[in-house]
Amino acid sequence: MLCLSVSSASEDALLPTPQNISILSTNMKHFLTWSPVIIQGETVRYSVEFQGEYEREYANESWIPICECSLITATVCNITEDISATVAYNLRVRADVDARRSEWGTLKGFFNRITTYLTPPLMKVIADGYHLLVELEDMGPAFQLRVLYWKKGQESRVKVSPVVHLDTMEAGPDYCVKAQTYVEAINRSSSFSQTQCVRAQGGTSMWLVTALISAGFAVAALALPFLTWKTSKIFQYSCCPLAVLPDTLVKPPTQLVLCGNEEAEQCDLMVRVVPSEEVLRLWIQETL
Repeated sequence: MLCLSVSSASEDALLPTPQNISILSTNMKHFLTWSPVIIQGETVRYSVEFQGEYEREYANESWIPICECSLITATVCNITEDISATVAYNLRVRADVDARRSEWGTLKGFFNRITTYLTPPLMKVIADGYHLLVELEDMGPAFQLRVLYWKKGQESRVKVSPVVHLDTMEAGPDYCVKAQTYVEAINRSSSFSQTQCVRAQGGTSMWLVTALISAGFAVAALALPFLTWKTSKIFQYSCCPLAVLPDTLVKPPTQLVLCGNEEAEQCDLMVRVVPSEEVLRLWIQETL
């Protein structure tokens, strides 16, 4: 966004010019800073302007006000949105108190965003079982992230990956990872992050799973005969239920006393051993 700047201050009312103007630029974020102008009992405000290659060569060396940094009280201005090309920029700052103003304080030399300091991304390497994963800092759309990983001891076989899931690891060796950022707009890369190494964590889990499966088979093998016997009994009782026989049929052959209707003392006692088959026949006749 562009703003208009109007100057109308008398020479004898000039304020001190802002000093120590410098640029702090990290990961394509640019900030102009300066030392405060101290006026006792007054609130000093500051305005910032920039001049790019186009303004110097094709627009009569004009300056463009930065609206976000017009009459501000802070001594820092975010100029990231205004530094939109990879060319040399000049910047300047002026102090204001009411109708009084200072001379413009100008940055020494030019600033080109190609000089921004690039840092490697924050990175966390995770061994999820046998999967090698990496969590990377989101640095914005201007940044591409490059991840290098290798099996420890085989540094000559480095692989490059832009994805989060890097590889499926083998049990035993360590896997190492490092990352860097790349900015296409300025064709520059950061240094690599500190190398982080991890080892597959699936060995104990796989052993435990194998042990549980083996134990399950053993329990099933022991329980199968009992279940078979129990099932056969259930079917047997369902299809052929037991009948409860009278005591006469289940007791051994007995002595039967056969008497007429006469009184017991007048009855001639006849004792004989009757086979069980005959007892059954007699019981059926009596029942009918």
